[in-house]
Amino acid sequence: MAARSVCRAGSAAGRALLWGPRPAAALLTLARKRGAATYAQTLQNIPETQVTTLENGLRVASEESNQPTCTVGVWIEAGSRYEDTKTNGAAFFMEHMAFKGTKKRPGSAFEKEVESLGAHLNGYTSREQTAFYIKALSKDMPKVVELLSDLVQNCALEDSQIEKERGVILQELKEMDSNLADVTFDYLHATAYQGTSLAHTVEGTTENIKRLTRADLASYVDIHFKAPRMVLAAAGGISHRELVDAAKQHFTGAPLTHKGDSVPTLKHCRFTGSEIRARDDALPLAHIALAVEGPGWADPDNVVLNVANAIIGRYDRTFGGGTNQSSKLATLAVKHNLCHSFEPFNTSYSDTGLFGFHFVSDPLSVDDMMFCAQGEWMRLCTSTTESEVTRAKNYLRNAMVAQLDGTTRVCENIGSHLLHYGRRIPLEEWDARISVLLNNSWITTASAVACTGSVSRMCCLQVGSNGAVDCDRFPLAPNVMGTRAS
Repeated sequence: MAARSVCRAGSAAGRALLWGPRPAAALLTLARKRGAATYAQTLQNIPETQVTTLENGLRVASEESNQPTCTVGVWIEAGSRYEDTKTNGAAFFMEHMAFKGTKKRPGSAFEKEVESLGAHLNGYTSREQTAFYIKALSKDMPKVVELLSDLVQNCALEDSQIEKERGVILQELKEMDSNLADVTFDYLHATAYQGTSLAHTVEGTTENIKRLTRADLASYVDIHFKAPRMVLAAAGGISHRELVDAAKQHFTGAPLTHKGDSVPTLKHCRFTGSEIRARDDALPLAHIALAVEGPGWADPDNVVLNVANAIIGRYDRTFGGGTNQSSKLATLAVKHNLCHSFEPFNTSYSDTGLFGFHFVSDPLSVDDMMFCAQGEWMRLCTSTTESEVTRAKNYLRNAMVAQLDGTTRVCENIGSHLLHYGRRIPLEEWDARISVLLNNSWITTASAVACTGSVSRMCCLQVGSNGAVDCDRFPLAPNVMGTRAS
């Protein structure tokens, strides 16, 4: 910095001596070309995911790279779908308790030890999986594995901490009620999968959170936290052999078998075409979600439906572009002031899913937006163009490569894939699946199955201000809302 200051005060000759001659523009361009890997090279140069299964059934998977940091985590096949009406909320409660000390590190000692490494500890619970992961320096990987094993196998579940976290969770539930987008999707699951475990919210009900005891939480851990239901995943500057050695040392206590008939199994969740409305005229906007039954994780149609959603696009009033956006539905929304925002979704589970869209609009625009959105579904089946399909495929490729951004995203990708597919699907394979969609006939076929083929099994949800929904006006009108769940 001092040299540059002197240089600024000096002559041009001084600057030339300090900085040297500038390279020609052609040389700069050549250097950039040499330094930047092509898309194909990026896919080919991704390190191999190594997987080792220990004697107790624990799967250890990793991707090695030359990074100074690493992310190590445990992904568990457990979530709200494995709960019943009485125990709904146990997985979410258990996620909170996992950070409140273990038998070996009581109270705040666990968090303090994580902080002493300069590491970051996090976790989440969904309907079908629970995860705990730590990002730390690569040299601390063995210690991180030991901490995760302690967290998963020796959670203290102290009565005082349970009561403290009970209050925290109840406060979180109150705050979640103000997020109407989340409320909308919880209602959507409640009506689409009514009478099944997928209807449960991840967080559980207020009544259950007040009622769950230490014995309930201990029973949940005993049933679900088994080695064959876990994946120890890691990504970053680590050695797979060292990871396996650390897992053998610290995860040998993870039980292999279940007691008696306590083996958790996934029961099929029946999809029910239905409608539910939660009307509150005090709210200025309406949140609408419309969905049909979609495919499960392993279904190849998932790629097609993701391309279809990329064609539909997404929109928010804060976006620039106005009527010049590539999404035809977004252009209509801007031109006719149909909504504040919309976004399609394709939510998958082990054996089923929800394919649809969610939008936020003024009460008097609900019918028009619904009409245009379903019209866009019909257009997918009849008149999508080659340029739209190409754009959508490139969008998916971009999202796919973004998974390489950071060790945490890679680690989560590894853990989730092993639970969902039994293996980590390479990006080259995903790219091949996307490339197979050579023309819009692929979109037409799969979208027709997902949309018009499921008309009698469609689910609609409305939360917020009342707006008249004229079913007879919909392009997919016949039997769309035959069953009402409100």
